[in-house]
Amino acid sequence: MKIVNLTPHDIVVFAADGTELRRYPATGVFARAAARTEIIGELDGVPVARQQFGEVSDLPDPEPGTVYLVSLVVGQALKGQRDDLYGPDTSPDGAVRDAEGRIAGTRRLVKY
Repeated sequence: MKIVNLTPHDIVVFAADGTELRRYPATGVFARAAARTEIIGELDGVPVARQQFGEVSDLPDPEPGTVYLVSLVVGQALKGQRDDLYGPDTSPDGAVRDAEGRIAGTRRLVKY
């Protein structure tokens, strides 16, 4: 199985004991979803917008034996349309954070 990371950073997966299990280096190619933002009102004097994600760019066509690691936005834009898209689980129980609270990695991948 070939795993291609199409996010702008390495994806690090940690084992239950806190050791690094896998590292998927960034490839320098970033799959992105176009976004359209529309102001829909305001809340307490602050503008409120709605975003809709559209066409995805820089995502290769499916290839047998290959999966792609993509961002949450790309994964959600194409959810259910492809069988080869995964991403890091950055939910509260999936993310691994450093001492400053920044995400250092994940405990698992999610399938989109």
